[in-house]
Amino acid sequence: MPRSIWSGAISFGLVTVPIHVVSATEDHSVRFHQYHLDDMARVRVRKYCEIEDREVAGDEIGKGYQWTKDQVVPISEDELANLPLPTAKALDIVAFVPLASVDPIRIGEGYYLQADGQVAAKPYKLLRQALERSSKVAIAKFAWSGRERLGLLRVRGDALVLHALRWPDEIRDPTELLPPPMEVSDDEIEGALSLMDTMSREDLDDPEFRDTYTQALEQIIEAKREDRELPEMPEPEAKPGKVVDLMAALQESVAKAKASRGEDAEVHELPKKKPSAKKTAKKQPAKKTTAKKTKTTAKKTPSRRRSA
Repeated sequence: MPRSIWSGAISFGLVTVPIHVVSATEDHSVRFHQYHLDDMARVRVRKYCEIEDREVAGDEIGKGYQWTKDQVVPISEDELANLPLPTAKALDIVAFVPLASVDPIRIGEGYYLQADGQVAAKPYKLLRQALERSSKVAIAKFAWSGRERLGLLRVRGDALVLHALRWPDEIRDPTELLPPPMEVSDDEIEGALSLMDTMSREDLDDPEFRDTYTQALEQIIEAKREDRELPEMPEPEAKPGKVVDLMAALQESVAKAKASRGEDAEVHELPKKKPSAKKTAKKQPAKKTTAKKTKTTAKKTPSRRRSA
């Protein structure tokens, strides 16, 4: 059972739902520590007090805000937990919106909201079913870790899920990163759509979507632990050179995608690339001008008579 990382209540008008917040995800990455290579002794980061020049324990460490170079204002955990904010102990729902109206780039980590006791069971179910029927998500404000945040509440099965949301001014403008203007033909778009159809899935429950990096690390660790030969890296697939003809590249991509899924690699011919919009005007055939036949009578030059 994962531990609760925050406790409070969902405030939905005059309805209150006491909840615990529990992480909805797990990290299965391989973790490394730092070691001294000469003797493989663990290298640790120790916390020292600059004035007393000694290592300090965790219970001696607290938070503070540097007001000036010589003045630090200490802030205790109790003071942070009792901030003069309505969102300090509540997820205050402020609006309901369609999920499609929320840019996914703003959506962060997910957390399960667990009903806190029997008294929370009915209002929890009420909010979950109302969200499900409305096909909307709730936008809430809450305060965690020394800052106020926006959150998105949605339904997942029988549970409510909270996603942290970034504030609008936290999203950078991508304008300066955009490529130069370029024309793409309808035929090229149709070719890309054909490739997308070949690569489409109904869901992400597929062996293809697995963490192969972690698996490879585990194989190396196991091999080194047992003093075996390390597994060989597979030869990378030869990549084609610079793509010149997009239509030809799309055609080949569709064939490879089908072959990788064990399907018939025969591909229906994609639309042929249309000629460029700049068309050279066809030369009109020259009009045949019928030359008027003029009868030219050759002038007979009088023959010179020979003198006797």
